[in-house]
Amino acid sequence: MFSKLGYSVFEQSIKDYHQFDTVEQPINNPFPKDKFEHLLYSKNWVDTVQWHYEDIIRDPNIDPVEALTLKRKIDASNQVRTDMVEYIDSYFLQKYSHIAVKENAKINSESPAWAFDRLSILALKIYHMNEEANRAEASQEHRDKCQEKLNVLLEQRSDLSTAIDDLLQDIENGDKFMKVYKQMKMYNDDELNPVLYQSKK
Repeated sequence: MFSKLGYSVFEQSIKDYHQFDTVEQPINNPFPKDKFEHLLYSKNWVDTVQWHYEDIIRDPNIDPVEALTLKRKIDASNQVRTDMVEYIDSYFLQKYSHIAVKENAKINSESPAWAFDRLSILALKIYHMNEEANRAEASQEHRDKCQEKLNVLLEQRSDLSTAIDDLLQDIENGDKFMKVYKQMKMYNDDELNPVLYQSKK
């Protein structure tokens, strides 16, 4: 099952990150570059670092200059995240390129890679909510509320995993087909963002 494989890789990436728990640490991807797992690990590593960027930037005492620098890093991270999703979709496009699509085949509302993107973020939510549900210095009320939220997240993981595997099975059977659109983000492009191209004048 692709969802089970994906989630296990996401868990490993998150665990590896939290050995040092700093956004400055370099990635040490344990999977060969020609393996699907390498893509998944890289994708989740970007998500994990960005998760902690988002924590840091919400510090009410953060220096404004540092906050601006961090905002630029978050923007760059968002672009890498989008690129990684497109790489994953390219993998699936190649994997299923030989499939004879049925005449009545339908398109899905999201591509497989964007579903894996949601699973990656969900893995991060589960990891951190589990931390809060078991934080010794927190009140029992806090831990109980976090446990309730964790239970919902775990149910969501089950549902999303099933949906991912069903989608991939439908594609493999020719019942659905992939159609991938580039995200064409505009805010990082100095030809498309008015603030950027007007600043050149």
